[in-house]
Amino acid sequence: MNRPAFHGSYRAQDVEFLLKPLGRGDLNMPANVEEKEALIQSGQRHYSEMLTPESLPSEAYCRLFFAALARNGARMAAGCLTLAQHIAANVSKPVLLSLARAGTPVGVIVAHILRWLTGQAVPHYSLSIIRDRGIDANALDAVLARGAAPQSLVFIDGWTGKGVIADELQAALAAYNERRGAQIAPRLWVLADLAGKAYCAASREDYLMPSAILNATVSGLVSRSVLNAAIGADDFHGCLFYGDDAAFVACDVSVWFVDDLLQRVRALLQKPQNNVPLYFGNEGQQQRCADFLAAEMARYGVADRNLIKPGIGEATRVLLRRLPQRVVVKSQQHADVQHLLALAREKGVPVEARPDLPLVQALAIIKGNT
Repeated sequence: MNRPAFHGSYRAQDVEFLLKPLGRGDLNMPANVEEKEALIQSGQRHYSEMLTPESLPSEAYCRLFFAALARNGARMAAGCLTLAQHIAANVSKPVLLSLARAGTPVGVIVAHILRWLTGQAVPHYSLSIIRDRGIDANALDAVLARGAAPQSLVFIDGWTGKGVIADELQAALAAYNERRGAQIAPRLWVLADLAGKAYCAASREDYLMPSAILNATVSGLVSRSVLNAAIGADDFHGCLFYGDDAAFVACDVSVWFVDDLLQRVRALLQKPQNNVPLYFGNEGQQQRCADFLAAEMARYGVADRNLIKPGIGEATRVLLRRLPQRVVVKSQQHADVQHLLALAREKGVPVEARPDLPLVQALAIIKGNT
């Protein structure tokens, strides 16, 4: 199928989204978040079948983004450089596949660094993977049809929380390989692996990646991916592109953010390189995460594992897109949770401070149907 290349608001050399832009009429948009939660939790709709409209960040919230960038931009840049160096040393002719959409900014940055390090063309695509629905097989078919070797594929995401997407990638690629007779390794590379389930990570600490604060305006003006009746058998998974909305375009920092991080990487490359530790899938970390989740679910009476979201990045997503029951933070004074406190105040969500909170800086619990 001949599909026009889609780059969102990124430059063509940054990324090609293997996604189908949809019209707003295709998105089954609920009237509000409460309606969406009722549909999801009753089983009437899967979360991937619909979107709630995104709202633009306020001026005060944008200031929190820039503060996070000033504080943690160097750390994120160093993490991207570490991943790129390890990919360059261990993967021949890499082709990056970032998982839309939290993985997209990371993939853009890592792809640029890889080009600097290797002097080679490094394709970067962003494709959809959806919990309980798997990876977009049509997108994988398209990548392989363009000549990518299965062993060259590198899957990129921002972080792991519970490790759900890492598990989904493992299962989805096993099914894909069996159907297609392929041999794609389910290796997920991330900046922070809280769950211990990524193949390779630059950290296991829960810290605020600046790109986690924002939605479409740091991700090429692209929504999270959609899989509903508007997606045909030969289509890529869908998305909403906000590029026709002047207000969103005016607030878009996607390319600016990439260039800022790359400038930080260039500065790092000019300094003597110390050995930076890498973290690989670890059963001990997986068990610590599983024990932590079980204890927190028991503590708060949560029966559905999908309703508990550990880590700053996941808690941010809950406050931006879901209906939170509460937010738990290790310390309300910690700089990396200030945006969570601001969102919680704005939405009237209770915040609990727990100095004994293990493993993560923050945890969000989605309100269950009663």
